[in-house]
Amino acid sequence: MGPPKVETRLSSRQWAEPVKYDDAAWHYGGDFPADLPPAAGATHIGLFAVWMQLNGHGSALHADGLEGLRRRAVNPAVWFLQNCDEKLTDADLSEEGNRFAERYYLHDEERIEEGEPSYLVDYMGRFPDADGAYSVADDWDSYDRLAPILTHRFALWRGVEQSRG
Repeated sequence: MGPPKVETRLSSRQWAEPVKYDDAAWHYGGDFPADLPPAAGATHIGLFAVWMQLNGHGSALHADGLEGLRRRAVNPAVWFLQNCDEKLTDADLSEEGNRFAERYYLHDEERIEEGEPSYLVDYMGRFPDADGAYSVADDWDSYDRLAPILTHRFALWRGVEQSRG
C-alpha cells in the first residue's frame, strides 16, 4: 500500500507528481569511492532530513521515530536509511519544509551564481577537511556542526517568504 500521499505546495505551483529531492542510490551507484560503504552516500541526505524532522519541518509520516532521534539513539544517516527507503521526498517533509527544501536543498547552479545559498555548498563548507561529501562521518558531531547553518538558512528563507507574503 505504501506511505500515505502527502499533498504539498512548492513555491507557487502545485506538483502533480511526488518530488524526490535526493536518493542515496544516486550517489553510491555512480562514481563512488571504493573504500567507503554505500551508506556513506546517504550521510549528507540523512543530516538534512534529521534536522528537518527535529525542527518541526517533517511530515507526520515519521512522527513515531522522533523520540529516538531526540535521544540520539541512532545516527542521522542510519535513521534516514531505515525510515526513508534511501530517498528524501516531499512525503518526508511538511508543506513549509518542502518549500524550504525546494529553494535550499536542490542544487541549482544558476541560483548559486545569483548568490542564493545551497545546501551542498554549506555542507562542504562545514567540513573543509573532509576528502569529499561522502567522507563526512555519520554521527551527532557532524550534525552539531551542520545544524547552526541549517537553522540560519531556514530563518533567512522564512524571512524572505514572509516578506513576499
